This record gives sequence, C-alpha cells and structure tokens, in this order.
Amino acid sequence: MASPFYVPLDEKFYDLDEDEKTFFKKETGIQDDAELKKHIIGVQTKAFSIYPYPCIRLFDFARLQLGQLPAYEQLIKLGKERKNAILIDVGCCFGSDIRKAVRDGYPVQNTLSLDLRKDLWDLGHELFKSTPHSFPASFMEGDILSPGFLSAVPPFAKDSAPATAVPSLENITSLNELHGFVSAISMNHFFHLFSETQQEQIAYGVAGLLSSEPGSMILGEHGGRSVKGFWAPGGSNLRMFCHSPESWKELWEGIFGVGCVEVKAEFRPAIGGESHFGMYPENKEPLPMMAWSVTRL
Repeated sequence: MASPFYVPLDEKFYDLDEDEKTFFKKETGIQDDAELKKHIIGVQTKAFSIYPYPCIRLFDFARLQLGQLPAYEQLIKLGKERKNAILIDVGCCFGSDIRKAVRDGYPVQNTLSLDLRKDLWDLGHELFKSTPHSFPASFMEGDILSPGFLSAVPPFAKDSAPATAVPSLENITSLNELHGFVSAISMNHFFHLFSETQQEQIAYGVAGLLSSEPGSMILGEHGGRSVKGFWAPGGSNLRMFCHSPESWKELWEGIFGVGCVEVKAEFRPAIGGESHFGMYPENKEPLPMMAWSVTRL
C-alpha cells in the first residue's frame, strides 16, 4: 500500500518502559519479555502490511498515551464517580488507550471506540489476546467528517440535557445519537492529520457530543507549533497544520464561549530528533507534541 509516510519497520523502536511491559503482561498473559516482544512485533508487522502508518511503525499503540496526559486522573475519576459516564476514544487503532482506562477503573460498558475502519480494532483483540466477550467494549466504524455520522450542533447550554434517555452504545449507528450524552472524549495523535478547516469542523462536532455537566472533558495530544501554521519537514511534500497553545484555546473558547470551559495546552519535548525517527532525513525542525484538555465549567 503506497503511503507518503512509508519507512520500513525497525525493531529498534520497540522500547517499552516498565509500566508498559507490566500493562501488556497483564492484558496478554505473556510474562516472558522475549515472548512478549515477539508477540507485539508479530501483530505490528501484520498491521503495517495493511496500514503503513507511522504510529504503527513507532509502536505508538504500545505507549499508553492517554495514561500519560496531565488530565488522565481527572478522566478516571469521572468514570468512577459519574453514572453512565460515556467515554469515546476517537481514532482508537488497536484500542490500547481504552484498555488502559478500563484497567484503571473506567467501566468498560461505558466506553466506545471509534475508527475509520474496523481492521485495527480486530487486530487489537489479537494483540491483547481478548475476544469481544472477554473485553466487551463497544466499537463503531465511521467517518467523523461525514455529517451523517457526526453533525455539528451547538454545545448544550449549562444545566441543559438531552430530552431522551441515554442510548445503548451497542445499538447506535452514528455519533449523532450521542449529542449531549458524552462525558469524556479522547483524541490522541488525531487532529494533526487534518487541515485547519477540518480540525475546526471536528472540534465543533465533538463539542456537540459533550454533556453540559461540569467536568465533562475532551483531551488529547498532537503535533503543535509555538505559532500556528504548517510543519513542513525538509525533503518531503508534507504540510501538517498545527495549532499553537494560544490558537487552540481560542478555537475551543470560540465554540463553547469564554468562561464556559477551561482549556489547557502545554508542549512536551519533541521526540524523534530532527529526522522524526528517520522519516525525514533532510528535516531541521523537530515536531513538538502538544498535550491538552478542554473541560466544561
């Protein structure tokens, strides 16, 4: 499959820390480090042959990114304390983030994972040695840019709520059925895949899903810049639109209203060096990652 990002696989990027190893050992039942590595690389290789994405090549699916966000503990607290606190993971890939949240106490029946295609979610069951019965999280396939799947509606006003009962996650066919019902939305390494206009469309769309209850939140991490604009690595045709912390805050306050949400955004050190893990040998501008959260007040 042709890809503008294609660089061959390299086992040197398999470098799980102790927390990640412990998590995968608990989930898979594989206790031997060498066997665990062999298993994870085997699934990675299978997935990469279909979707040669950087996140698969670099083992991002094994990094437990959601659990590393500053707002993660707030998310888990929300899941434990709020009744029917629906959590959506947008762009879920293998489902590692949802599994981490469930492992840490988020009720699995209140989770919904979303991706453009179901292939990688199914491979997630192979990766974690689970089945839909042993890990009964809901999954939905869909295009978040399609209004038939996710239309933009104004965020629910404070103290307002949908007029209908909470729908069953197992039976819904589009995100439009969840307007105003969602307590938390995880969007890791997602927004920077889209143009500025598309990012705004997606932001308006997910804002309409969020419950009006204080503490409801959207959180994630993606590429950012100190001044909003394009990251264009040297020697490539890639132009990735990236917000700055300031423009990111302006976007969300423009959607919800100033004083209605708390927006936090902070840079993490750029990883992968100037070449971004060898993908862009001629590049001289590293890509910093911006961790962020939007919380209703």
